Amino acid sequence: MQNFSFQNTTKIIFGKETEKEVGKYTAQHGYKVLVHYGGGSIKKYGTYTKVINSLEKAGIDYVELGGVEPNPKLSLVQAGIELARKEKIDFILAVGGGSVIDSAKAISVGYFYDGDVWDFFEAEAKITEALPIGVVLTIPAAGSESSGSSVITKLDGMYKRSIGSNLIRPKFAILNPELTFTLPNYQTACGAVDIMAHIMERYFTNTEDVELTDRLAESALKTIIKNTPKVLANNEDYAARAEIMWTGTIAHNGLLGTGREEDWASHGIEHELSGIYDVAHGAGLAVIFPAWMNYVYQHDLERFAQFAHRVWDIEPDFKDLEQTAYQGIKKTKEFFSSIGMPVSLKELEIPEDRLEEMAQKATENGEIGSFVNLDTKAVLEIYQNALD
Repeated sequence: MQNFSFQNTTKIIFGKETEKEVGKYTAQHGYKVLVHYGGGSIKKYGTYTKVINSLEKAGIDYVELGGVEPNPKLSLVQAGIELARKEKIDFILAVGGGSVIDSAKAISVGYFYDGDVWDFFEAEAKITEALPIGVVLTIPAAGSESSGSSVITKLDGMYKRSIGSNLIRPKFAILNPELTFTLPNYQTACGAVDIMAHIMERYFTNTEDVELTDRLAESALKTIIKNTPKVLANNEDYAARAEIMWTGTIAHNGLLGTGREEDWASHGIEHELSGIYDVAHGAGLAVIFPAWMNYVYQHDLERFAQFAHRVWDIEPDFKDLEQTAYQGIKKTKEFFSSIGMPVSLKELEIPEDRLEEMAQKATENGEIGSFVNLDTKAVLEIYQNALD
């Protein structure tokens, strides 16, 4: 196990009708709030009204900025920075899923910066200050509600890049599983894959003697595998929704990465896919992760066999660990397909003509991944393996 420092300062408020308390928690951090959200679903299903009523009851002044899209765009972030400065905002409240939260984080960072906020995503500027953020979560997937990361898409050049800092961890996150009852099944399934991917990016590691976080990761994966079919069959299964929502937070709050090297190659490879073609991030990961697994699994057959045994209950064949490992990958891909996810670029209707471009962009700053270092040629092969 590696040395590590772990601190997550996000206060989690979990349970039924907790969104009605947002005014109380917001008032602890600010009194002029930017309410940031996506499309019309929060208004259609009543979440918006509950949030605004709570803010007004707490005497909080607010302005709004909606319109966040999946794979949140730099242009709206820039508009948000301008609006926040004009209105002298001192707090941002993100009401939505990972895209809304990531957009809010980027606005919070750009608020204090004289240059282009994209400089942070190109590692040309360092985050030293950020507006505080709160969250009312409506989509369990990205884990952004208590993470220190944000991912934004720049349409000029079709780049999707990330930033990371403890300064952008939300001050609080309100998690009411009831708010996820109205999610379409496709969006629920995309979220489940995203959660699993966050866990697996940490699980496949070269660090030895990480038994506790291995077991935590395996338990989290099994929780998603067990409960996702339940909510797809019954959207209002509160118990199953609660398990998924809490697992989504644990998957990306830093705990499962303590003391171990993390990989993140699959996310980097997928970002180029959704950056150009604007596919749902979870759907892209459902295609890329099994292809990545097939490319790297021989690097550590024991870990992949352990994954197959502990996560998928496959009896290990100690005389043929490669077959055990392969069965675990096969089960992963079959599960993604069983919950309605695409498992090939063909299913996503992605053509072959830009695979080289995506591979080059994914590795423009050098090799990616730590479990296995991947150069441009390797990334291209993974894309090619994902075609069918």
